[in-house]
Amino acid sequence: MARSVSYVSAAKLVSMARGNRVAVIDVRDEERSYQAHIAGSHHFASGSFAARLPELVQATSGKDTLVFHCALSQVRGPSCARMFSDYLSESKEDSGIKNIMVLERGFNGWEISGQPVCHCKDAPCKGTCS
Repeated sequence: MARSVSYVSAAKLVSMARGNRVAVIDVRDEERSYQAHIAGSHHFASGSFAARLPELVQATSGKDTLVFHCALSQVRGPSCARMFSDYLSESKEDSGIKNIMVLERGFNGWEISGQPVCHCKDAPCKGTCS
């Protein structure tokens, strides 16, 4: 059964992330290397996203909500979220993921709204930056 993809605001994501059951998936490509990112986010560039779907399932083990974003969450973020939803629907294994969401206004909206960003070069980001 296909999971629906819904949208979440930056403010709501901040409150949801406190429960530690949420993984943020950044699907920006090269711009992540010279821009900041959401602390603790996983980077799965849209250009290689389809080939890395099994790796994403492993990287988000124990999470029940995945929130995807790109710069504006108009094309790459929603497309990758739908691709991941379809992948889970076709997969035989139970990932435990119940919710697939897209961050409204993407990373740019997150940053403009004053939410914290990270400038580390760690892969994956450990989420301890400010």
